[in-house]
Amino acid sequence: MSETELSVICKNCGSEVSPYVTECPYCGARLRKRAPKLERRGDGLEAKPRRRPARRLFRVRMRRRDDAAGRQRPYATSAAVLAPAALLLGQQASGAAPATLGAFVTPIGGEWWRLLTTPFVYADVGYLFVVAVALAIFGIGVERRLGTAATALLLLGCGALGALAAAGVAEARSELVPIAGGNGMALGALAAWFALRRAEAGGAVDDDYDAIGVAVAAAVLLALPIFESTADPFAGLAGAAVGGLAGLAAAALRV
Repeated sequence: MSETELSVICKNCGSEVSPYVTECPYCGARLRKRAPKLERRGDGLEAKPRRRPARRLFRVRMRRRDDAAGRQRPYATSAAVLAPAALLLGQQASGAAPATLGAFVTPIGGEWWRLLTTPFVYADVGYLFVVAVALAIFGIGVERRLGTAATALLLLGCGALGALAAAGVAEARSELVPIAGGNGMALGALAAWFALRRAEAGGAVDDDYDAIGVAVAAAVLLALPIFESTADPFAGLAGAAVGGLAGLAAAALRV
């Protein structure tokens, strides 16, 4: 070995050792999992350069892009949480009914604008708290990847189309169903985040990927209609479907 090859410093004892060994010859500390493969170049041997797998290159590229996008503030997610909080505060202070602020009871009639407003109207603080936590976890992750404008459109679409699906099912059954709140929006954010994250991981479960936590969050959001009458289950399912499809499309466009 030539002196120029002694370029690795042992972190345990500080000795300079060859880059082609796996253990320090002075203290026995582990330097790397395996020695690099050598190839002959001229009269000497040099380490063979390692190639990164395509999946790893994709993930590194996505993380670099996400780091750049992550410097932006999550304005869309913040608005989806703060606007309903302000409306709920005003409703509680004035004693107004949720329908006055934009919610509706089926049939919706000709007031289709309520599809855009009802995801931001809540009947109580508990419902808003659950949705706000889900948006804080998954909505910010989506916004960090897609940006503010795309995330705002995604959240609004999940909430409005979820309310439309709930209204359609209720009217088909000739039922009077109150529809309010953003369970469709929250499940849409979760599904979109899930699709984007799975694409980044190449369809595999990564070390920093908490599948159990995601499953628990989804179960809590799906169970909301059991405890809150204005959280329609069909709104949640439709919002999740819209968010998942949008996440898959965004992941395909980002490759």
